[in-house]
Amino acid sequence: GTVKESGEKHKGSVEIPNLSEENEVDDTEINVSKKKGEGDVLKDLMRTEGTAKVREALRDYLKALKTEFTLGMILPTKATVGQELAAERKLSGNAVQDSVSPQSLDTVGVKIPTVQILLREIFNSPVDELYSIFTTKELVQKFSKCPAVIEAEKGGKLQMFDGCVSGEYAELVPSQRIVLKWRCRNWPDEHYATVALNFKDMAAQTELQLECKGVPVSNEDSTRQCWKKQYFEEIRILLQQSKDKLE
Repeated sequence: GTVKESGEKHKGSVEIPNLSEENEVDDTEINVSKKKGEGDVLKDLMRTEGTAKVREALRDYLKALKTEFTLGMILPTKATVGQELAAERKLSGNAVQDSVSPQSLDTVGVKIPTVQILLREIFNSPVDELYSIFTTKELVQKFSKCPAVIEAEKGGKLQMFDGCVSGEYAELVPSQRIVLKWRCRNWPDEHYATVALNFKDMAAQTELQLECKGVPVSNEDSTRQCWKKQYFEEIRILLQQSKDKLE
């Protein structure tokens, strides 16, 4: 800021260390500091009127993030966004590996911090059958239990879970690979992740490798749970039902 009378410029900073859904905006700590030297009048101004302006902006920000979303969402916590993420976690059951790449944190579009999600799952299904579940409208509607828009061709539209998930097909290689431009409804406007689904034939089984790039950091957990529960768990149930009918 600049002192009007003397024209002197002074540098300082505003730090908000604990913004989260657990804190009321009025109780959120806002620290104001400046470099050594004159300019205390600016520091005092930022601590009073400046802090009030900051709280107004935070109130609008949290209100936007708290928009209801049926798949759930996680707001920013006290952890620093740039903090190194958990590198790898082993899971039991059919999930072979569940990992997050710490190098994948980047900035997309309007400086939205994002992360990459990697999942590998084993399905008791031939590869062509599993591939068709992601590209056939009737099968998508069966496992999602909702009306869906599935135009399985390059540039074709995708809409699922009553519009909570939308996007389009960017690449399709039958029984091998699907690439989607994919987003959840509560994400920032026009922000999409890139989802790659790679199918590996294992005779009576199929290994599905999911790579989801560009997920907003604040939505990492909800996006992971969406794929695990709304997609993978329901697809397993559908496959088992089909198997039971044949038997």
